[in-house]
Amino acid sequence: MEEVTLKAQHLYKDFPLSRKQQREKRTNEKKLIAVNDVSFELKKGEIYGLLGPNGAGKTTTLRMVASLLKCGMGEIILNGKNVNDDLSAYRSKVGFLTSELKLDEFFTPSYTFEYMSNLYGVPHEVMEKRREMLFERFGVTPFKDSQIKNLSTGMKQKASLAISICHDPEIMIYDEPTNGLDIIASRDVENFLLDLRGQGKAIVISTHIFSLVEKLCDRVGIIIDGKMRLEDSLANITKERSLEEAFFALIEEDKQ
Repeated sequence: MEEVTLKAQHLYKDFPLSRKQQREKRTNEKKLIAVNDVSFELKKGEIYGLLGPNGAGKTTTLRMVASLLKCGMGEIILNGKNVNDDLSAYRSKVGFLTSELKLDEFFTPSYTFEYMSNLYGVPHEVMEKRREMLFERFGVTPFKDSQIKNLSTGMKQKASLAISICHDPEIMIYDEPTNGLDIIASRDVENFLLDLRGQGKAIVISTHIFSLVEKLCDRVGIIIDGKMRLEDSLANITKERSLEEAFFALIEEDKQ
């Protein structure tokens, strides 16, 4: 049996609603339940996909796993230990990227990579080698000394991907990793994620794109309205029907 790298157990998160938000949502509820009892396991050498519509709770779940948001309830366990016992040690093992976290547009990709590497305590010589390798891999090298504000959307995303793993983390968390990328750039990112899996990295991605999950993921969790509605290997989920059919069957159940 494969060693489990990380366990998310019974995650729950709610957010208070202002009166304006209550009016907009046409509800009298004083809080929004974003994630409700979500559990899954992430193993080494595996890509796990969180699939769900916009607003399903995917980003909130990943932010809790990355320790950027405190769990309302539940816990994150790494190698048998609660990550809250040593958050600094845990964060040094995690790379996190979401489209909502923006690079400072005044700086260059090269400077930002070095700055982030210094925060993680990466030795300078190691930093230089990783920067050269990752920038070449993602095609960032010709733009490494350009201000980020002058880069295309796709190049910003590729620079962000490279910078997010400047410290060579064991666990990689990507929220919509191909967001804003054209077909060629998306393929580059997909191939890179597959290479990382081959290196034994533990990777979780969130997306609403069925084809991306089918290309990359070993196991899948489908989140709808903050709840984990289905969780299994991709092979088992698609044994008798497509992933898209399985997903919309759950949507139809909710309408009944």
